[in-house]
Amino acid sequence: MKTLFLLLGLVLLAFLTVPVAKMVLASDPVILIETFLDKEVLAAIFLTLYAALIATVIGFIFGTPLAYLLAKTDFRGKRFVEGLIDLPLVIPHSAAGIALLFVFGRNYFMGKAFGAIGLKFLDSLGGIVIAMLFVSVPFLIDSARDGFQKVDKRLENVARTLGATRWQTFLRVSFPLAWRSIVSGNILMWARGISEFGAVIIVAYHPMTAPVLVFERFETYGLDYARPVAVILILIAMTVFVMLRLLLYRGEDR
Repeated sequence: MKTLFLLLGLVLLAFLTVPVAKMVLASDPVILIETFLDKEVLAAIFLTLYAALIATVIGFIFGTPLAYLLAKTDFRGKRFVEGLIDLPLVIPHSAAGIALLFVFGRNYFMGKAFGAIGLKFLDSLGGIVIAMLFVSVPFLIDSARDGFQKVDKRLENVARTLGATRWQTFLRVSFPLAWRSIVSGNILMWARGISEFGAVIIVAYHPMTAPVLVFERFETYGLDYARPVAVILILIAMTVFVMLRLLLYRGEDR
């Protein structure tokens, strides 16, 4: 049985890794360097990383408390709320982008409200951030919730009996014990934000993020012109993602 499962697993791993590896290995290093030094490419990569980071910070601020409530409290409709949180994972992201326009577009309430203070979302950094936030925040919430669920309630109760307030218990007991799951969720959210295309291109085609730039060059010039940008984006995302995960697991091993 183990041999069969191993073979099946290897087939899937090959399916996941071979296309990416072939694309990377078949790329000319000189062309990759020239493409990386292209100002348009650098600007798109920086914008992608920066917008994904902003979305992750917002998700952490608003998503961590929600994850804690879902892990530690029971209430009517809890399963429904959890389903709503995971909704962005199952709907087409182009449809998600259109849905965001119906809320944050310049002719709708939230768009007008933020526009009054000088913040717009259509074709702007703000639009890129909300698109990334919408499609990626479930990863953070689900991971943080699982982390909080693993925290022994007895430890929290002991802290309360020793005079700690709810805030102190959260900050000194619950959060420190769940932090690895929270950080893992943040990494997944950030990585998912970097790769987002469908929702971003609907809300903010310009300024171009790296995935949108890959699409634009593929549509305009063809596969050979789009491939170097795609390879650079993959290498950057993979390198940062692997480094962060290694640091996380290294601390866990210690």
